[in-house]
Amino acid sequence: MACAAMELSVVVPVRNEAENLGLLVREISQALERIGDYEIIYVDDGSTDDSLQKLRELCHEFHRLRVLHHHHASGQSAALMTGIRAAKGMTIATLDGDGQNDPADIPRLLDELSKLLIGNPKSMVVGYRKHRCDTDWRKLTSRFANAVRGNLLGDHTPDTGCGLKVFPRELYLSLPCFDHMHRFLPALVQRNGGGVVSVEVNHRPRLHGKSNYGTWNRLWVGIVDMFGVMWLQNRGLTAEVEEIM
Repeated sequence: MACAAMELSVVVPVRNEAENLGLLVREISQALERIGDYEIIYVDDGSTDDSLQKLRELCHEFHRLRVLHHHHASGQSAALMTGIRAAKGMTIATLDGDGQNDPADIPRLLDELSKLLIGNPKSMVVGYRKHRCDTDWRKLTSRFANAVRGNLLGDHTPDTGCGLKVFPRELYLSLPCFDHMHRFLPALVQRNGGGVVSVEVNHRPRLHGKSNYGTWNRLWVGIVDMFGVMWLQNRGLTAEVEEIM
């Protein structure tokens, strides 16, 4: 994937994660030591704790770190879109800012993506948290949501909720943009003619703080949004084109 442009942008949406920021930035930097040119973009989604100040301080220590700030909480999808639009890298890696995703998995996912792109430039790789370090309630609601989504959308992806994903920047920007779109990326990519592969990744316990995007909200809002994605799937424009002259 070597080229004149920057190779990789790691986009991390955060809200009220002050205690987790420093460790995760260091882990990302260590994981990408052997990667070519890259940047780390943190998008602060209207935090009310010390997250923004902590990020300002970390910028002095990590020259590859960029920080974007939402004045008001706009949601995880909005934060991801802000970061990806601002990204300079041809390839995007995303992960959650709570430290449960392991940055050490990023190079492996990038290797898998490079293979997929040879056959289909619209491909993406999704992390699969086979062994989740979450509460029983969170795991139960996630299994339920994944089962319903998989049956209705047919995306053949066991864990769309994993924050660890890699994909071409242009692919993401070509997709329909709406709130909560990040929960349905595999189905949207497949609708766009792309390929999706799930790769098992490490999942770790949360060390500090609590989830800022509630489980109940994710479950029921996600089900409502699912019907919107089904509508999009049935309204796709496809045509076989042959250039004659």
